[in-house]
Amino acid sequence: MTTKLQKENIGLGKRKRAVARVFLVPGEGNLIINKVAGDKYLQYNQTYINKVWEPLKKLNLENQFDIIVLVKGGGLTGQTDAIQLGVARLICKKDPEHRVTLKPFGFLTRDARIKERKKYGLRKARKAPQYSKR
Repeated sequence: MTTKLQKENIGLGKRKRAVARVFLVPGEGNLIINKVAGDKYLQYNQTYINKVWEPLKKLNLENQFDIIVLVKGGGLTGQTDAIQLGVARLICKKDPEHRVTLKPFGFLTRDARIKERKKYGLRKARKAPQYSKR
């Protein structure tokens, strides 16, 4: 029964190789990422910290919830974007009326850009070996 309750209260966000599982808990506005304080995990980068809180700030809910995140893969930028998407999705799951507010800001859009696979005969996805005429 507890796993069912947990699955209902989870927001999944993805970006590049990063996958974030987000939980919103009633609280006073704390951010915990992988059992570490959010500020420390995001290396005190104010841009990243603001990006995570942005969906809640647009709805004036930033001091009503604590964000708890389990994130893996990718780099800090990808993880931050994944967390933002997870938060926005979870807010909409809890109250579908918030969707109208968040959609125009692009918080609910999954960024589909991922690394392109390497092709045979090439050095990277598109970089070809140097051409020699003679």
